[in-house]
Amino acid sequence: MLVDSHCHLDYYVEGEIEQVMDRARQAGVGRMVTIGVRMSQAARVKEIASRVPDVWGTVGIHPHNAGEGPLPTPEEIAAEADHPRIIGIGESGLDYFYDKAPRDAQAENFARHIRAARLSGLPLVVHARDADDDILAILRREREAGGAFDFLLHCFSSGRDLAEKAVEMGGYVSFSGILTFPKSQEIRDIARDLPPERLLVETDAPYLAPVPFRGKRCEPGMVAHTAKVLAEVRGLEMAALADLTTGNFMRLFRKAS
Repeated sequence: MLVDSHCHLDYYVEGEIEQVMDRARQAGVGRMVTIGVRMSQAARVKEIASRVPDVWGTVGIHPHNAGEGPLPTPEEIAAEADHPRIIGIGESGLDYFYDKAPRDAQAENFARHIRAARLSGLPLVVHARDADDDILAILRREREAGGAFDFLLHCFSSGRDLAEKAVEMGGYVSFSGILTFPKSQEIRDIARDLPPERLLVETDAPYLAPVPFRGKRCEPGMVAHTAKVLAEVRGLEMAALADLTTGNFMRLFRKAS
């Protein structure tokens, strides 16, 4: 069984979700996590995760949305996560590629989500794009100030230093369809070298469809193509890679067990 550790099921038309789920199951995907990007969206995430078998959810504010209004407190974020089908906090982090929110608002939002992860005991899903140094600085600062917390660098497309130092802090790293792109050899090299017990796979659907579906809308079932490339990079059979990444998922997202 494979797990799509990061998708956005609420981005599909309601009538499509059942078909998307059917195709995912046919591809060997047994579980999916639908991800929060705004607090106003949390009710929809919970509704989908409660209604659709094999789906879990997270709640949080994406860095793109950090400047849209007053930020919730860590306590408010943790309270929103107090639901049987919510297994993580986020996604939150920093995005300096699009810079859709002021960087100070992104940083404050990120810090509050780290504290909410610590309060709730749930792992934090981290969005990192063109902000490696600041991501590391905030992770370290919050760790030193308040203690350890579980986290996952999702849709990894950053540098080796961020991956290796995140793992040193106890973090996990998830690879998306980017791993399959022809120009992603550096990402494949990083995936080859990281500790096996820290690897996950995802789609970020409906975005970033892997090869051979580039340019099309991504779906959770396509995580099998990313997993196939990761298996090749690691020198594993597909079944062994599925067992590895699913075991890692269950260890990180303990509430889903």
